Amino acid sequence: MSRHPEILWAQRSDKLYVTVELPDAKDAQVKLEANGRFLFSATVGSDNEKFETDLELFGKVDVEHSKINQGLRHTFCEIDKGEKGWWTRLLKNEGKAPPYVRADWNRWIDEDEEEQLLLQQNHFHDFNMNSIGDFNSGFDATADDEGDSDDDDSDLPDMSKAEI
Repeated sequence: MSRHPEILWAQRSDKLYVTVELPDAKDAQVKLEANGRFLFSATVGSDNEKFETDLELFGKVDVEHSKINQGLRHTFCEIDKGEKGWWTRLLKNEGKAPPYVRADWNRWIDEDEEEQLLLQQNHFHDFNMNSIGDFNSGFDATADDEGDSDDDDSDLPDMSKAEI
């Protein structure tokens, strides 16, 4: 008999973030099908205890553009949704999700927060770095400081005589 790994999830309008929390997993395998089926299996420990899950996701997914990253403590999947839009839940079946499937509050944002985040990102990308000017325009890095300064620094302490 196999056990279920802990599954954490979050979403954006165009993708899902699914993390399978299973430290020291061996022979971890993930299969994603376009109809929204997500399968995971792995073994753990010296006795090769089997962990697996078979989830029917709420909607279709784009297998070709989805990504997976398998690490020592977890398997992280960035799954592109087949159609852009917010899902009302992770799984196709209505009702309460299994106890091993939980929200990933570290990645979770609400729909209105995504819009704000996109606006902030677009604003940053629209920022014109050329309007700042050349970093060297304000000073001559090759000039000798001896006697060239217009600044009166007589009120500043002499750092060579300062107590440390």
